[in-house]
Amino acid sequence: MKIAVVGATGLVGTKMLQVLAERNFPVTELIPVASEKSVGKEIEFKNKIYKVVSMQDAIAAKPAIALFSAGGNTSLEWAPKFAKAGITVIDNSSAWRMDPSKKLVVPEINATILTSSDKIIANPNCSTIQMVVALNPLHKKYKIKRVVVSTYQSVTGTGVKAVAQLMNERNNIEGERAYKYPIDLNVIPQIDVFLDNGYTKEETKMVKETKKIMQDDSIRVTATAVRIPVLGGHSESVNVEFENDFDLPEVKSILQNSEGIVVVDDIANQQYPMPMGAQEKDDVFVGRLRRDESQPNTLNMWVVSDNLRKGAATNAIQIAEYLLAKGLL
Repeated sequence: MKIAVVGATGLVGTKMLQVLAERNFPVTELIPVASEKSVGKEIEFKNKIYKVVSMQDAIAAKPAIALFSAGGNTSLEWAPKFAKAGITVIDNSSAWRMDPSKKLVVPEINATILTSSDKIIANPNCSTIQMVVALNPLHKKYKIKRVVVSTYQSVTGTGVKAVAQLMNERNNIEGERAYKYPIDLNVIPQIDVFLDNGYTKEETKMVKETKKIMQDDSIRVTATAVRIPVLGGHSESVNVEFENDFDLPEVKSILQNSEGIVVVDDIANQQYPMPMGAQEKDDVFVGRLRRDESQPNTLNMWVVSDNLRKGAATNAIQIAEYLLAKGLL
């Protein structure tokens, strides 16, 4: 089982290597891939040293799977070349997510749509993944009409440069900036670029990807995405209107019995999900469950997850695990 990790030196690529090792994915040979300037660098994986190789060398090595986390343009150029060589690509960028010919997969929800002919599989946006994991079991029971979500997203979602900016500002060090404005002691209500309608690309991804993953275009979604000075873990305030009324204890029970979800909802003891509790965990944490008293059939919930793990690396590797278990490689 040869596995290529494309973008192996980045934040998500590094996390992919960590998660592959932790979950004991049966890697017989690792092929770390990065930009030309990183070729020849050494990567350690399971106490063995591997040299970073070029894209062409990775294709020539014929891995079974290539986990891509190297940006949309790289994926658009190279994923088809890997796929043509018979390699299954699981891509973490936004390049293929809304392509009607490509599957957009969160394993707990829709892994069963995958077939052996799917050679480019899209990993959803980090903020979408954690939201739909929490929403899907409730949608099955009560049918969602509308979702209003506000996100509180970690700087790790931007990358290494953003982490450096936050820590530099915290330590009064001048340095390269990932954001136009200071992020320490601040919140920035912009993630990705603005579109003509005034929404950002990140907000638009959440709208479109939710419908595609949950296979229901009738679900209405509106989003506001905000960057906050946190190092790991995205949080979301989610307001969900259902077609059918619900019982709060039943909602909690449904979530507690759903794969990949941990309910942390004990207000008497001030227990609720927070990024620091989600770091280095693969679950989606849900709490602050309460009825919206301003309109019928509507629930408020607070959803937190480690954006580098379930929001990126873990979800991709769970897709690979499914493909392997079902003999689809």
